[in-house]
Amino acid sequence: MQYFRNHSLKPYNTFGLNVLARDFFQFGEPEELRKWLQEKQPLENIFVLGGGSNLLFTKDFDGTIVYPDFRGIEIVEEQGDDVLVRFAAGEEWDACVEWAVSKGLGGIENLSYIPGHAGAAAVQNIGAYGVEIGDVVEAVEGFMLEDGSLFRKTQTECAFDYRYSIFKGPLKNKLVVSGLVLRLKRKPVFSTGYGAVKERVESLGGESLRNIRKAIVDIRKEKLPEPEELGNAGSFFKNPVVDSSFFYQLQEKWPAIPGYVLPDKQKVKIPAGWLIERAGWKGRERGQAGVHKNQALVLVNLGRASGKEIEELAQQIQKDVYAQFGIRLHPEVNIL
Repeated sequence: MQYFRNHSLKPYNTFGLNVLARDFFQFGEPEELRKWLQEKQPLENIFVLGGGSNLLFTKDFDGTIVYPDFRGIEIVEEQGDDVLVRFAAGEEWDACVEWAVSKGLGGIENLSYIPGHAGAAAVQNIGAYGVEIGDVVEAVEGFMLEDGSLFRKTQTECAFDYRYSIFKGPLKNKLVVSGLVLRLKRKPVFSTGYGAVKERVESLGGESLRNIRKAIVDIRKEKLPEPEELGNAGSFFKNPVVDSSFFYQLQEKWPAIPGYVLPDKQKVKIPAGWLIERAGWKGRERGQAGVHKNQALVLVNLGRASGKEIEELAQQIQKDVYAQFGIRLHPEVNIL
């Protein structure tokens, strides 16, 4: 258990912003949390921090950062082809994917090379290439900050939706996730419907857990900058979902606009990166903040940007996309 005052958060956010937290509490055992909660009441201005890969600090944080550092991966039950695995919240997410692939367990290989911690992956309901972590969650476990009591939320209770869970909604900053149990498969059904993935997997010799993971890691490395080299939080905006009728109106003016019809046939998801690029922002810079040259969905810290500077860039992009397409982009990144 460690407790700091006026603690730099630069190592804890992938934008590399050197902001301070008034108070910073790090722990790796449940009893440490319970002891701290007994001493800390009442709780005020708490933020539970994971890997900091989906976060933009616009100023110093005048409150308490709670940083859970639970570790461990274990198989908790086997049910024929299904294997239930508990991943501790503080484990690096991509290390969890590598562990699963190395054990021949499928279900999360499409989520390879996404930065951050396992706990935050469930909170955010991370997704890529046709798969979301909510698809395989059996349960999310942890502790309520009000009194340190245990909780266990089933997949249904987590209320997963596109980049959303109950932990980002009514329970935000009211609990600490200690781990998640995923239902993985010894005989998985592979998801390689996205063109780039399908082609890359075929070039590697066909569908397998290892080939899918390698294909996705390679693709992501080509498209996305490493945070250690160029500060970023991955995809900054959510892909907007619009009514199908509105999408068809857009198609009349922009025949090349891509869209993915959702299962209800009433909505279409449009790639935000395409909208940003067509609005003229791909590769552009504004002060020390910029838009990545290879992926318009990624905003970057060119070296000395402030969080406010990055936020202002994001706001200008939102204005320009709305002016051109009538679509409001919403941040996927948490802005504090």
